[in-house]
Amino acid sequence: MKKILTILAILLSFGAVLYQDQGRIFLVMLANHSFFSNNSNAQAARTSSLSPPYKDGVYTGSAENAFYGIIQVQSTIKNGKIANVSFLQAPNEAIRSVAINTIADPNLAQEAIQAQSPNVDIVSGATASSQAFAASLQIALQQAK
Repeated sequence: MKKILTILAILLSFGAVLYQDQGRIFLVMLANHSFFSNNSNAQAARTSSLSPPYKDGVYTGSAENAFYGIIQVQSTIKNGKIANVSFLQAPNEAIRSVAINTIADPNLAQEAIQAQSPNVDIVSGATASSQAFAASLQIALQQAK
């Protein structure tokens, strides 16, 4: 049992999720571009072209179709910057979708905060979720201008 927990911890630290569905065991590897490469030029380009500061407040994005469910985010702006992005809705029915979004959602939120923009890298294995996240956050940030 200890060995299994150790393996699961290692998998999670590398962005992998192990789950069982109808007697079959699946391993889903998730990673965004920045996980595999240290592309500081791309990150610098995103952060250097920041739009004007946003108005402080809490703004809710649109509910966007992520193929396996709906994604809707809420952005908190403090001191003119994105301080937090939280998920109001995320796919929660299919086991695979839950597993994928468990890893992808926090990564997308963290990247948006770092970039101060909805323009985030698409997470491999979570393309629809990444696109829905960006679209929902874009609407929230438009309200904050």
